[in-house]
Amino acid sequence: MGDNWILQNLKAAIDLWNEKQTEIWRILTEPPEAFRGGAVWATVESVYGALQAVGYALLVLAFVSGVLRVCGSFAELRRPATAFRVFVRFGIAKGLITYGMELMKGTLTVSQGIVSSILSGTGADPEELASVPEAITRAVESAGFFESIPIWAVTLLGSTAVWAVSFYLILSVYGRFFRLYLYTAIAPVPLAAFGGEPTQAIGVSFLKSYAGVCLEGAVVVLSCVLYSSFASSPPDFPEGTAAATMVWQYLGDLVFHMLILVGCVKLSDRVVKEMFGL
Repeated sequence: MGDNWILQNLKAAIDLWNEKQTEIWRILTEPPEAFRGGAVWATVESVYGALQAVGYALLVLAFVSGVLRVCGSFAELRRPATAFRVFVRFGIAKGLITYGMELMKGTLTVSQGIVSSILSGTGADPEELASVPEAITRAVESAGFFESIPIWAVTLLGSTAVWAVSFYLILSVYGRFFRLYLYTAIAPVPLAAFGGEPTQAIGVSFLKSYAGVCLEGAVVVLSCVLYSSFASSPPDFPEGTAAATMVWQYLGDLVFHMLILVGCVKLSDRVVKEMFGL
């Protein structure tokens, strides 16, 4: 592309998007233990371990509260069926707190398996990146000085939009990723709610919300797959199309479909919530 500033700016914007797209693929498919060398996940495990004691204390409170609300008095615990029900609930809740980390990781592994199935089923290639079409390169290089002025303006506006949308997308994906960390770290507290029947709705809501956040990744990946199929197929320009028109059409289509991708990412949260009835 030589020293042509227009092409350099256009290529820089496309390269930025390719870089962020590759990063999105990596974040959605790698296990949390591998993220940033595992330092973040080690912190999550430490926080989870520290909150287990709090979870056990809340479990006892939920258990006592549940017995008083359900049985009315401890005398009713003499009935074998009632005693069996409340103590089984207590045991299940204690097991959830003790092995909650494995439960969280197992749910995340299932969601990543769904992501892998989407990738293999669609034949999507994360390495299939966008590039500046040759027709635009030739047209811009052959443009004169005065003809280059509108091309420069169009490229500046389009490249700025590509940069803004790229950073917004990567921040949205990172936001989902850190929500998984937060859910996992504080899990002992809401899981303790399973100790009592009146409070079990808190635990159920927590598990449904966590599963929903995990499945958001599948919706995001599906959106990225649909976008990649577009980005890897540049538009065809009729012979004689002006260079400014080519750049405007190419960047306009690129930004338009990127905005659709942003909408899909934003809608993923609503879709999952409706799926789980949250």
